[in-house]
Amino acid sequence: MDSSVDAAEQEEKEESSPPDGPRSPHMDRNPSPPPNRADGEEGDDLDAIGDTAYSKHWLFSTLTRLIQMVAEEKSEVVMQLSDDEEEDLCRVWDMAMDKDVAGFLQEFKAADILLGIIAKSRSPRLTEICVGILGNIACFPDTCASLSQNDDLGAVLLLLLGDADPPTLLETTRLLLTCLSQKEVCSLWLQRIRQQTSVCSNLCFIMSSSTNTDLLEKVGELVDKLFDLDEELMKCWLTSQPREKEGDGEIQLDLSSCLLEAAKQLRSESSHGLEVYFHILQLLTTVEEGLQIFAAPDGPGKPVWEFVSDVVCKDLCQPNDLPVILLEQKGILIQALSVLQALYRCQDQSCSIDDTGLSLIGSVFRVCQHHSEFKPESSDKDAANDEQLQTLAEITSEFLADFCINIQKETVADLIKKGYLTPKTCRAAASCLLPSFKTSVSTPCRQIYI
Repeated sequence: MDSSVDAAEQEEKEESSPPDGPRSPHMDRNPSPPPNRADGEEGDDLDAIGDTAYSKHWLFSTLTRLIQMVAEEKSEVVMQLSDDEEEDLCRVWDMAMDKDVAGFLQEFKAADILLGIIAKSRSPRLTEICVGILGNIACFPDTCASLSQNDDLGAVLLLLLGDADPPTLLETTRLLLTCLSQKEVCSLWLQRIRQQTSVCSNLCFIMSSSTNTDLLEKVGELVDKLFDLDEELMKCWLTSQPREKEGDGEIQLDLSSCLLEAAKQLRSESSHGLEVYFHILQLLTTVEEGLQIFAAPDGPGKPVWEFVSDVVCKDLCQPNDLPVILLEQKGILIQALSVLQALYRCQDQSCSIDDTGLSLIGSVFRVCQHHSEFKPESSDKDAANDEQLQTLAEITSEFLADFCINIQKETVADLIKKGYLTPKTCRAAASCLLPSFKTSVSTPCRQIYI
């Protein structure tokens, strides 16, 4: 699904590395090669994986030991990895970032081995590492295509979204997002997700209950990707009422309310994560089913409106900010104002505007003013021709026009009294509205000069 306010989508590889293991290659350097045979021994070239210094023999032995560990694991005991075992497995995790190693692991049927380990293991750390290795293998189109054909693996990964271990959930979500970003296999994963009804309830539960910033960000990116790729899936999840077991009963999970809870959690922790969730809410407003839900008297429209308005009024584009702040906040402002505009059109616009509404209009005036005053350096061609800034100007003018068409004389007086509407902000607003919205300009501009 394409949205007029979507930024150009970047299909980036989602490489991961163990949080407590060796440092990731992209952070510093390649991980140290695993122990190899003595220097100069014949056959070293045959033992190397591709053009790397990594040893096939060491990798074979490590995976073999891993299989033996799981086979000897007692079902009633949670297995604890030794420091040496964890270090070796984390080294494999890092090694899998290399294309040659990923290809070798795939040829070695590592996906089947890791799947068997995930299915039998009672060690959360071991499960996390195995999923992380698979995630790095999936970063490359060829290995991702081969891995994605494994239906058993696909089923297990979707069931893992119901796991209770946040690190495992994070790696599982990252792996699914990586596969969905590969055009050759995304349709296969979408089909699996449509068929596995627990995916919706599991993701809703994470969004409504987790406090893990990294996990909430990645889950948001996954949901955003799913809805962007499949509008019908979005409609289905919107209208369904997923349930989650709690004690002896069940609780009903509402998608939009779960999105709102995650956004609230991320507000002070991650502006990127907040922008992602605002974009998901914006996507919901592009379909009739979403608008109907937001417009319902007892629906989520009011709490979403109040939260997004509060973010715009208190966190973004503040009076003391320099106009250049728009470069930093343009993405989240586009999503926030798009959501608010859609919700405003769902509301009864004959109602009087409260203090929150006045503050919001004042914030929109301020965005107009910052945009009119922002003058990038002549050498900064990217800023001068920034498409997102242009999109922000368009969204702002459309939203302001909606306000102005329905604005009452009393509201204009209140805006002037509170200092939101001044000759300076009025000129900026008029400049933003003209020439597309001439009718919308007349009322507030005329009132301020009466």
